[in-house]
Amino acid sequence: MKKLIETIKNIFKIEELRKRVLYTLGLLLVFRFGTFVVLPGINPLGLDALAKQVEGNGLMGLMDIFSGGAFANASIFALGIMPYISASIVIQLLGIVLPYFQKMQKEGESGRRKMNQWTRYLTIVVLLLQAPAYLTNLHMQLPDSAYVLGRDSFLFRSSAMIVLIAGTMFTMWLGEKITDKGLGNGVSLLIMVGIVARLPHALLGEINLRFTELTGGQLVMLVAEMVLLFLVFMATIALVQAVRKIPLQYAKRIVGNKQYGGGRNYLPLKINAAGVMPIIFAQALMMVPIFFMRFESTRGFFSALTNYTGVWYNLVFALLVILFTYFYTAITVNPVMMADELKRNGGFIPGVKPGKKTSEYIDIIMTRITLPGSIFIAIVAILPAIATKIGINQQFALFYGGTSLLILVGVVLDTLRQIESYLLLRHYDGLMKTGRIKGRS
Repeated sequence: MKKLIETIKNIFKIEELRKRVLYTLGLLLVFRFGTFVVLPGINPLGLDALAKQVEGNGLMGLMDIFSGGAFANASIFALGIMPYISASIVIQLLGIVLPYFQKMQKEGESGRRKMNQWTRYLTIVVLLLQAPAYLTNLHMQLPDSAYVLGRDSFLFRSSAMIVLIAGTMFTMWLGEKITDKGLGNGVSLLIMVGIVARLPHALLGEINLRFTELTGGQLVMLVAEMVLLFLVFMATIALVQAVRKIPLQYAKRIVGNKQYGGGRNYLPLKINAAGVMPIIFAQALMMVPIFFMRFESTRGFFSALTNYTGVWYNLVFALLVILFTYFYTAITVNPVMMADELKRNGGFIPGVKPGKKTSEYIDIIMTRITLPGSIFIAIVAILPAIATKIGINQQFALFYGGTSLLILVGVVLDTLRQIESYLLLRHYDGLMKTGRIKGRS
């Protein structure tokens, strides 16, 4: 404890780091405040029906967690940052198939600015589709007494759409400002804060569930759940940080009286190079069977694929996660580009010829290490359903896996790396004397 207090003091001794920490906390506080500001024209006392719908729906519960409760509060930030993330994914995919976006990716900082601008435009398009859908859901769930201006009021619908779009764009601006002047990745931090904000409520619900049960052994069950959650977190951290190191050798160069290169290094290949994207893609695809549930002829066949805790749903979901892990790894990790970069800098893998042979070798290694990584991600993806099946509260079960767990672990580790680098640069001890935070020298 003494060491932790000393580390916090060291953080605030560094002026730049102190300013970044306070700036980040200030903008996160603004975001949390906005999640409680209800849309104009809605009575906050009439939102109980929406909260009940969110609690009983796995997908909407997940959206509510990502928005920090703003979805169930009918807040001005109800759509959260997810439309921006959806637009970012689409732009990334366009960078693979369209030469125009491929060219922008290679233009450095100017290309990145253009890509960000296109992402903002596409975010508005996504919002023009999602905002009416959200208002339609409010129309179906809320009673007439919840509307101040009337359920079908044109003034309410038009103003609410504008506010929802402006709320998401403001949230996106907060994320970009945190990235530029704060600490960590702003968009990821906003999602993480939303997840963490829902954790006390979910934990309290689980504790109430255990202590209201009349059967014995509930305290033991609660302790077992906490131990299991801790083990899941540890395993996820190991997955996020796991890398396969390929040894590299650089050719010696003599310039004047000095020798350059000739040292050994490593090429780190992440076991989980795809991150959380495979689960997001798979969840989006698992929404398709809901559309066919509207028709009597297909309802029986697709009913098994809409049961959140069902065997067929989770089996198909896990297979989709594995497939999308390979797909997203293939589009994000380019062995040919790696081989060319090594050749250009005078590096090579011992025993492997530079050029095509090197790219083939890296591709084989990535294919092999992606398999265990994809299987583990699939297990993480279906863990919330398993946790719900064994009797854990659905809201608390979402923290046992899925996108929420991977985002939470990834963002915390990334932020710790940045703080660690600032401390070590000023010759202070890092956050931990021991540990394996990547980036610690």
